[in-house]
Amino acid sequence: MSKVKTQFRCQACGSISPKWMGKCPDCNEWNKFVEEVVTKPSFRLINKNIITTRPVPISDITTTVDTRLKVGIEEVDRILGGGIVSGSAILLGGPPGIGKSTLLLQVLGAIADKGITTLYISGEESVEQIHNRAKRLNTISPNLFIASETGLEPIMAMMDEFRPGVTIIDSIQTVVTNFIESTPGSVSQLRECATKLVNIVKKNNSSVFLVGHITKHGSIAGPMLLEHLVDVVLYFESDHSHSYRILRTNKNRYGTTNEIGVFQMKGSGMEEVKNPSALFLSERTKGSSGSVVIASIEGTRPILVELQALVSPTSFGVPRRTAIGVDISRANLLTAVLEKKMGVQLAQQDIYLNVAGGVRILEPAIDLGIIAAINSSFWDRPVPQDTIIFGEVGLTGEVRAVIHPDLRLKEAKKLGFKRAVMAKSNGTFNDMPEVDGMEIIMVKTIQETMAVLFS
Repeated sequence: MSKVKTQFRCQACGSISPKWMGKCPDCNEWNKFVEEVVTKPSFRLINKNIITTRPVPISDITTTVDTRLKVGIEEVDRILGGGIVSGSAILLGGPPGIGKSTLLLQVLGAIADKGITTLYISGEESVEQIHNRAKRLNTISPNLFIASETGLEPIMAMMDEFRPGVTIIDSIQTVVTNFIESTPGSVSQLRECATKLVNIVKKNNSSVFLVGHITKHGSIAGPMLLEHLVDVVLYFESDHSHSYRILRTNKNRYGTTNEIGVFQMKGSGMEEVKNPSALFLSERTKGSSGSVVIASIEGTRPILVELQALVSPTSFGVPRRTAIGVDISRANLLTAVLEKKMGVQLAQQDIYLNVAGGVRILEPAIDLGIIAAINSSFWDRPVPQDTIIFGEVGLTGEVRAVIHPDLRLKEAKKLGFKRAVMAKSNGTFNDMPEVDGMEIIMVKTIQETMAVLFS
């Protein structure tokens, strides 16, 4: 008999090594290498005269109207770009207990109420446990079928037999195929199982949600492998310390990315939040220094959030710089700009930044708010309560224009703000609205901004 060949594969990044190693040289993870049997690929002669798919001119292709399946939950429809596209594969990730299974069971219940057959397959819970949760969520429907199964082949047989419009696999790490000799959740199993499931939903013109576990770094296990295979990637961002959850779109072939949906976890399940701005500002303390309201754009939605800064003399040789909800590297850069251009002495000051509510803001429009909040806390002078701020800040202290100023101003007007500070270059764009009853102040530099806020 020929000797069985094996190799070792990192379960975090997929790196291959001929021998076992304690630390992966590619992702620097420890104890992630698992032995796998190397399967020899079968080669066959290719008949060059056989063409299964013939290329056609793109101008001759006729397409049908893009029909989407409306879930009925507005926040879910928003982050998916208007609904579920037939033949799509959607990956949902998040920490354990964040509400992935709860939200997806509600989604299936809403779709089943439309008379569409749906299928929920769990590899982690029994059908009795799923039924008890469905009763609590009020998602009992004769069109909603549930099963507890981990084998890929039986799952595919169920999907072929029932032909569901939407299928949920909870979770993809528990699904195994007999054709791969490796443990459940390994890179080989994930690649094979996910590929087969994506192929079958595209063949049946249905849709599938794949629930993915995340690593300690917050990424889905087997991250790039799964994200490249699916059409849409959704992540839960919030943790268990908040009653609401933020679902963000990281990839969407059928809509915009970085769209967010806001939900609140209650006893009856995940309840969508219609006005996230009002929620994030509901506990804002009036007249406090270091507090600034910024207008951010998440996908197509404007959201107002409170940015807080605390500046205090350091007790150590090296001052601390901590940021929650904003990029710490960006915060350090803006701190250096504030020191250089405004003469604010922050070398011996600890600086703490926080976006209230747990939301994470990555767009550059937050720059001007960060500088205003740090300056406000350092001088212990509050920013006017009825003022919002947004704008990108360059290294020379100039304030640059940002996208969609009209949406930001309209959202601020809706919540009762009377004044907005923004880049003067935004005034040259055609999308600047006329907001009645709201004073719009245009600034070119951070010096002008501080004069307006603290004069």
